[in-house]
Amino acid sequence: MLLTSEELAVWRMLQRAQVRIATRLEADLLRAHDLALPCYEVLARLAEAPGRRLRMNDLAHQVLLSRSGLTRLIDRLQRDGLVSREACESDARGLFAVLTDAGQARLEQARPTYQGAVREHFLGPLGEEDVQSCRRLLAKLGVV
Repeated sequence: MLLTSEELAVWRMLQRAQVRIATRLEADLLRAHDLALPCYEVLARLAEAPGRRLRMNDLAHQVLLSRSGLTRLIDRLQRDGLVSREACESDARGLFAVLTDAGQARLEQARPTYQGAVREHFLGPLGEEDVQSCRRLLAKLGVV
């Protein structure tokens, strides 16, 4: 079944909103911390993980990157001393990405910029009811 013009308009608005917000977040992070948005997301996910480490496959899934895309990103973060890699003891082929102390410090420096940008570019224009409605709508789509 074809989309109505209204349905197509809503879909396109959602795409534009996601790109516009992500572009603004990244610009703020790059300007203040020379840190790209995907790098921030990797550092944040590792900081939230038990032992500050995640299997590469799990991390790729969480940050919405392909395995090869994540590998390239981890290579850069490792060169900068922000993450390290550890072998998985239970699976010789498995690797963990591990947040280093330097990575934790860089994340803590960037966190206020990131959260301020989320508030400014996404949450700020919305009221509390809008945020709750948005949450309910995204939950209906299975976004958790």
